Amino acid sequence: MFGFSVRMNFSWLIIAVLVTWSLATQVFPESYKGYSQAAYWWMGLGGMLGLFVSVIFHELCHSLVARRFDLQMKGITLFIFGGVAEMTEEPKSPKAEFLMAIAGPASSVLLALVFYAAAYGGRYLKLPEPVTGTIGYLGFINIVLVVFNLLPGFPLDGGRMFRSILWYWKGDLRWATRIAASFGSGFGMVLIVLGIFIFMGGNFIGGMWYFLIGLFLRNAASISYRQLLMREALQGEPIARFMNAEPVTVSPDTPIEELVEHYIYKYHYKMYPVVQADKTLVGCVTVQRVKEIPKDQWGHRMVRELMRGCSKDNTISPHEDAMEALAKMSRTQLSRLMVVRDGRLLGIITLKDMLGFLSMKMEFER
Repeated sequence: MFGFSVRMNFSWLIIAVLVTWSLATQVFPESYKGYSQAAYWWMGLGGMLGLFVSVIFHELCHSLVARRFDLQMKGITLFIFGGVAEMTEEPKSPKAEFLMAIAGPASSVLLALVFYAAAYGGRYLKLPEPVTGTIGYLGFINIVLVVFNLLPGFPLDGGRMFRSILWYWKGDLRWATRIAASFGSGFGMVLIVLGIFIFMGGNFIGGMWYFLIGLFLRNAASISYRQLLMREALQGEPIARFMNAEPVTVSPDTPIEELVEHYIYKYHYKMYPVVQADKTLVGCVTVQRVKEIPKDQWGHRMVRELMRGCSKDNTISPHEDAMEALAKMSRTQLSRLMVVRDGRLLGIITLKDMLGFLSMKMEFER
C-alpha cells in the first residue's frame, strides 16, 4: 500500500478470533437487545474487520510521515498486540520523530470522527440498528486506540513524542531514549500488577491481557534502547573491519564428493561461494542442493551442476557500513553475507563477528 509492504503475523489471527468472539457474545448482545445470534456474529465480524482497517490506517500514516522525512521503512506488520511500522533507522531530528509519532493518534481521531458521523447518518437514514451500532463501536474503539497510544510509555506513540521533547531539550538522543524507555518499562510493570489483581478478582481473560500487554511493553522498551545502542556502536563502522578476506570458497569444477568431504564436513557451513581463479563470483552452492543429489552420483558430478546465482539478499557492497549489514541480516534471516564488488568476491561478513565487536565496544564504552 503506497509502496509499503503490509504483512500479517500469524498471531494476528488470535486477536481476530478473540475480538470477533468477544463482540458477538458479550459487547453487542449487552448493548443491543433482541437480535438473533447470527446478527451478533455478523456485527462481531464487521467490528473485527473495521479494527483491522483502523490499525492499518494508523500505521500507514506513521509510515507516510516517516517517508516525508526520508526515513527508511521496512513495512507494516500486524501482530497480536496490534500493528507496528518498522523503521530501519532512528529519526533524524526531534521534529521528525514528534510529527511521525503524532500522525498515528491524529489518524485515529480522524477515523473516530468519520465512524461517528457515519453512525449518526445511518440512524438518520433509518439503517438497521446492527449496522449503525457496529459503525458506532468502530468510532469508540479508535478513541480507545488514541488514549492508549498517547500514554507516555516508549515505544508507544506517546512515548515517542515524550522522547522527542526530551531529545529537543537536551540534544542527546541516547539520554532521551533511556528516560523514555524507563517510563515505558515502568508503565508495563503497572499493567502487569493491574493484570494480576484483575485476574485474582475473577476476570481471567481481562487480567491475562493486561498482564501480556505489560510484558510486551517492558520488553519492547528494553529492546528499543538496546537497538539504539547497537546503531550508535555500528553506524559508520566499515565492513572491512569485520570482513574475512580469505573466505572458504569452492571451484565450479569441484566434484560433489570433494565438496562434502573437504568442505561441508569440515566447515559446517550451509552455503559456499563458488568462485573462479580470479575470484569472480559465479554462484552459490548450498547443503540443501547437495542433499537432493543421490550419493552414488557424488563422484562424477560437479559443483557447477548444483550452483545457483547468488541473490541480492546474501551479498553486500563493501561501501556499506556494518549497520546496513546487520539490518540486511535481520531482514533476510541470514547470518553470513558475501562482500562483492564488480562481480568479485572480496570476503565474508558474519553476524557472530559483528556481535563480538559490539559486545567488546559496549563493554569499553559503557
